[in-house]
Amino acid sequence: MVYVKRGLDGHIMAVSWEEQPDGWESLPLDAPELIAFTSVLASGQEKLATTDLDLVRVLEDFIDLLLERDLIRFTDFPEAAQKKLLARRSIRSSIRSLQLLDENEGAGLL
Repeated sequence: MVYVKRGLDGHIMAVSWEEQPDGWESLPLDAPELIAFTSVLASGQEKLATTDLDLVRVLEDFIDLLLERDLIRFTDFPEAAQKKLLARRSIRSSIRSLQLLDENEGAGLL
């Protein structure tokens, strides 16, 4: 059972696991309108996750550019960040050596 708050139009606008005062009502987890509400939220999260992956590549390229131009030093990053960057470089290098990356893009799998 979850608790929902409805807007003036009657559609769900908020969900809580805990009972809330002032106009919240309980709904079973399998209520069709609750499933529809959560599926809209999930699709938004999927879109964010997809762009997150793209943004990671942009940030890697940006970091490499700053390093090339001597605007930052690799040692300026915390040790944990250095390890993550080195791990990604190693993985990317391994993939390139296996020719699994498109050489023109450097990011897309063939």
